[in-house]
Amino acid sequence: MNSYKGRKPPTSTANVNLSIPTENKRKNMEKQNLDKVLLGERLSIDEEMVPGTIHLIDLEGVLNVKKDSGSQSNIILQPQPSSNPNDPLRWPKSKKIAQFSLLWLWSFVQGAGINWAGPLFTIWTEEFNCTFAQLNIAAAICFAFLGIGSVFLQPTAMKLGRRFVYLASTFVVIISNIIGSQGNSVQILYVVNFLSGFATAPGDTLVEISTTDVFFQHERASYLSWFVLSLYAGSDLGPVASGYIVQNLHWRWCYYIQVIISGVILILQLFFMEDTTFERRETEELEDTIMQQIKSRETILSAVQSGQLSQARVNSDDKLNAIVSVNNSINTDDDSIDYSIPKRTYWQKMRLVETEYNDSRSWLTIFYRPFFLFTIPAVMWGGLVYGSQMMWLSLLATTQSQIFSVAPYNFTTPQVGLTNIGALVGSLIGMAYGGPFVDWVTIKLSIRNNGIMEPEFRLWTMIVPTILNAAGLLAYGLGVSYETHWFIPAGLGQGFLGFSMASSGAICLTYSIDSYPKLASEGLVLMLLLRNLIGCGFTFAIQPWLNKSGLKLTTWLMFMLSLVINGSFVIMIKWGKDFRRATKDSYYKYSDPMFGELFKK
Repeated sequence: MNSYKGRKPPTSTANVNLSIPTENKRKNMEKQNLDKVLLGERLSIDEEMVPGTIHLIDLEGVLNVKKDSGSQSNIILQPQPSSNPNDPLRWPKSKKIAQFSLLWLWSFVQGAGINWAGPLFTIWTEEFNCTFAQLNIAAAICFAFLGIGSVFLQPTAMKLGRRFVYLASTFVVIISNIIGSQGNSVQILYVVNFLSGFATAPGDTLVEISTTDVFFQHERASYLSWFVLSLYAGSDLGPVASGYIVQNLHWRWCYYIQVIISGVILILQLFFMEDTTFERRETEELEDTIMQQIKSRETILSAVQSGQLSQARVNSDDKLNAIVSVNNSINTDDDSIDYSIPKRTYWQKMRLVETEYNDSRSWLTIFYRPFFLFTIPAVMWGGLVYGSQMMWLSLLATTQSQIFSVAPYNFTTPQVGLTNIGALVGSLIGMAYGGPFVDWVTIKLSIRNNGIMEPEFRLWTMIVPTILNAAGLLAYGLGVSYETHWFIPAGLGQGFLGFSMASSGAICLTYSIDSYPKLASEGLVLMLLLRNLIGCGFTFAIQPWLNKSGLKLTTWLMFMLSLVINGSFVIMIKWGKDFRRATKDSYYKYSDPMFGELFKK
């Protein structure tokens, strides 16, 4: 029995002609069918959205979004440039490279400035009447304040501008080197390493943010790998330079020369470094827009094919026709620039403090927001893997003098410094692998995946660094233990370690940023804090560990530790997307700029 429950019963259709619907009825039916299907697609879009999963490649060239103007013109620009002509994403490529080069030079010098002292440890134990353990404490202090500095200086950069923090950091580095040049005790080294570690902290976090300010997602690994290289290259070449300075001048000249170089860089920064601070206030989510365009096009074509919608209707409707037509309006889209916004003058660009495009939130809010991310697996994993690289870097920095300056090698101070050339060569190759090669692999896998990029695509490239990291530890530690030719520990061992440190650092940083793009700044701060805390703890522990276990057993234990930590990329490949899906609500909550704001305006 049919029950109408308040609905009007159907009237007789005996006298109604049902064979040929009127034109109006047909149009209404088409509209109802289209609206119904589009509503279903809208719901499916909401269900499918996973942080980090994006459309990187427009395979058919049909999306109405800005794309790369280069040879790979179907690559979608992530993020999309705003209409503001002062947006750093709209800078010419030549200007981006020029600014990047200045920042790379600064980062390189800072990397050298905190890792050059390894060859001098033997000299200082005699001159300062101290032990290797006390010198390791000085190195550990530097690591600790690298992490602490990033927590304090990152929100300062968001409020006062990147340029202000870079200038202030260079100035403090100059002061710390002046103090170091007059040092006469290990306690002075503690003060110097506290200041230099804190001031150098932006080289660990802020340079990565400056990179994402001006470069797009498909370029990210390439340029981040250059910055990782700058830190490791500085760490490798600093000891080489200090060895020759000590031989030809005096160890105090290591500080004097840094004062001179940092002074020149400060002048260059004052007159040529522009601020990349730019708070983006998009009202529309790019990935949501792309998904709607794709789903709408598929829906319309499907409706035409099934007869729910006529091709004539599509051809006559401008909106429907635009959705299904190939969009050739790509590249930089200069027409979208809002010319009513004046371009900045030179002196406006050279302001010491950024007040126009700075972060509108309170400093305190920006300060504590990174600590919310302890529940985000990709960030914690990135911090753990990147932190383990500091363990190997600390191993090389704190042991090279006591290993190579005694029998059977009996190297001079300059020769001890030259052992870092192997690590430098490895870092150069690792940069090419962890940067351009990883970007290439990611693009290829995205094309195979119908243009959709998953951050986990980058992690397949962790296979090689994992193997070489473990092999490098064995070659370094066991090579010395069995008194092999110096090339085994210094050439192969340090070379493999240099490769793995440079490549895996870039890979895990880029993976974490790609997974949660709106939390890039907070994620980097937390990862670098974890990295430097691990490096600090390891530097404190390495000498007692070596004294108790010996180099051979310590090497085997570190070998197994490296396989477990670096090899954990397999877990992220398998369940990384599930982790991102499970933390979707947390991501959207934390990425709200006002989340956690205590001092609302």
